[in-house]
Amino acid sequence: MIDLIKKTVLAGIGATVVTKEKIEAALQDLVKQGKVSTDEAKVLASKLAEDGRKEWETTSQDLGERIRDLLAKADYARKSEVAALAQRIQSLEDKIDALTRVANP
Repeated sequence: MIDLIKKTVLAGIGATVVTKEKIEAALQDLVKQGKVSTDEAKVLASKLAEDGRKEWETTSQDLGERIRDLLAKADYARKSEVAALAQRIQSLEDKIDALTRVANP
């Protein structure tokens, strides 16, 4: 499942890079055709980049929340919970060993 999530995120990043390259190429074409000035193209590119960054952040946050919800519903033990249980088991084993040594000197 984690691999699927990684692939999805990487695909999103790849799409973002391709989109940025396409936007830059389209803006360069518009400048060459004289439809927009270089300054206008720079402003537009900055605006599109900022909008894209905001959209990416929102999407990432939404994805993170959904993953946390899914994991919470999946009823898996967290690493911290497993570590705490391992600590308790070790403590109990140590106490059993100590009691065994006292009972069987």
